[in-house]
Amino acid sequence: MRAPHPDDFTSRLRSPAVAARVGVWLGACFLICFATGLVSHWAQLPAPAIPFPTRPAWGYRVTQGLHVVTGCAAVPLMLVKLWAVYPRLFERVDLRAGRQALLVGLERASIGVLVAAAIFQLATGLANAAQWYPWSSFSFRTAHYALAWVAIGALVLHVAVKLPMIRAALGADVDDEALDRPGALRAGAVSRRALLRGTWAAAGIAVLATAGGTVPWLRQVSVLAVRTGEGPGGVPINKTAAAAGVLDTATDRGWALDVRVDGSVAARLTLADLRALPQHTVDLPIACVEGWSAQGRWSGVRVRDVVAAAGAAGGADVVVTSLQESGPFTRTVLPAAFVEDERTLLALDLAGEPLDLDHGFPVRVIAPNRPGVLQTKWVASLEVTT
Repeated sequence: MRAPHPDDFTSRLRSPAVAARVGVWLGACFLICFATGLVSHWAQLPAPAIPFPTRPAWGYRVTQGLHVVTGCAAVPLMLVKLWAVYPRLFERVDLRAGRQALLVGLERASIGVLVAAAIFQLATGLANAAQWYPWSSFSFRTAHYALAWVAIGALVLHVAVKLPMIRAALGADVDDEALDRPGALRAGAVSRRALLRGTWAAAGIAVLATAGGTVPWLRQVSVLAVRTGEGPGGVPINKTAAAAGVLDTATDRGWALDVRVDGSVAARLTLADLRALPQHTVDLPIACVEGWSAQGRWSGVRVRDVVAAAGAAGGADVVVTSLQESGPFTRTVLPAAFVEDERTLLALDLAGEPLDLDHGFPVRVIAPNRPGVLQTKWVASLEVTT
């Protein structure tokens, strides 16, 4: 059996005219995913060089929603893009051609790296959105962040190498045959314009099918969106108390919140003590890395008031520890800017009712513009680091 040859692929739809136009939108999706992914990584750093902002309160909700939606839109775009350029991968390279051979080598190397990185990013990202983790040998967040730089680097190299052809293809009519391969057919059952319309429609359907996780009024049509508003108080639940192993400790009548300052317990507050402190209500979204978000009306005690009541000076980070005994977010750092923000609460109620056990009863953290994985549930202690 002989290896495929470009002449074996005769469809005129496999054209630079199609590849360039789909590539523009695919590249835009990649850039949005990359930028919003950097924001998410920044938000989860325990001590970033530049503090993550607390405003706007809905910032993380928007950026992470965009991240997941554009990632889903990229799936049909990438499939059509690969289908359009597939025959070029079988073109022979004359190694004696010097500069031309080098350009072809760079093009194919960048394509190989780009495709591999893109498939990894999309596959693991979709698995993460569905909370399905078949891997155990690497951290999703670390690997996703590292491969994002690989993908964007390969994309920049690929565009640089192919820029003359991209400009020529975009500058001509979509049906122009000047850049077509010699063996391409002159007619077909489907036109290039029909293929492109179908591609835009598929990408649009992917957006509508997932955007309801962030956009409430799309929830009825977003059949692929995860956690779109179901749950106590209208806020979905990622991890239940049973899954976290806190059924007994969270409902223990002897529970009390330890507030430590410089390693020593400065205050020990029961649930009744917390309710006796001045209560505040805020309307804040909770937004998770999986792309879903929901607005909630939270009531409780300001973190800065609890810290001050324990005798700690302001302007310090606070380490929040959960009753949950295992997992990467059992201990999180609440940066000083969030501690001092008047909207950052130790929430006791949601939508006018005491917190549901699965929402973090007896108390959880809720702060503006903060990833959901850092909005610690089932809080056991606060430790002020000075």
